[in-house]
Amino acid sequence: MKILLIEDEKALSESINSYLTSAGYVCEFASDLIGAFEKVLIYDYDCILLDLMLPDGYGFKILDVLRKQGKSEGVIIISAKDTLETRIEGLKLGADDFLVKPFHLSELLARIQALIRRKNFNGVNIIIFNEVKIDLNAKSVKVHEGLVELTKMEYELLLFFISNKNKLLSRAAIAEHLSGDMADMLDNHDFVYAHVKNLKRKLKHRKCSDYIKTVYGLGYSWKE
Repeated sequence: MKILLIEDEKALSESINSYLTSAGYVCEFASDLIGAFEKVLIYDYDCILLDLMLPDGYGFKILDVLRKQGKSEGVIIISAKDTLETRIEGLKLGADDFLVKPFHLSELLARIQALIRRKNFNGVNIIIFNEVKIDLNAKSVKVHEGLVELTKMEYELLLFFISNKNKLLSRAAIAEHLSGDMADMLDNHDFVYAHVKNLKRKLKHRKCSDYIKTVYGLGYSWKE
């Protein structure tokens, strides 16, 4: 899962990044509105953490841009400005949650997980697709009740497929989801093929149906 943190306080950004990375998330940064605009207009995220008081303007401008572009990222406002008016304005502009600074990182993680469940998986902790069962809390995958040992990348890839079932996902989109904006620096996206191949092999080993379809020259799609 990929997170964008829009925060100008360096120490807090580093602390959040370290915590979320250890929890298995890909975390990207922007410290001002200009950097944030560049990222949200080019990339897609599972969740955006948005500070309101930025060096070059008010964070609500990001919410306005997201909604005008028709983007559906979940947004959690993280701000020391805790007034009823601020909360109401944020919700009206499309924010999903509001967390007041200072906060415990464990609470931030819980809010992110809850938001992603609501956005991608109808709020459930257990995802079931025919014989495939994914426990989001335990980060475990079972097929026919047999445990499938996946790497972090393979697990994230499986979630990405299932949350976008029946959609065509290009190699570039998968690469971006798995590695963030680092994908732009790669000469090719061959690593995507390797992860898809390994995921298919491990699922097949547990006698899982072949849901991952290759659309040659275009990408992949999870179909029943």
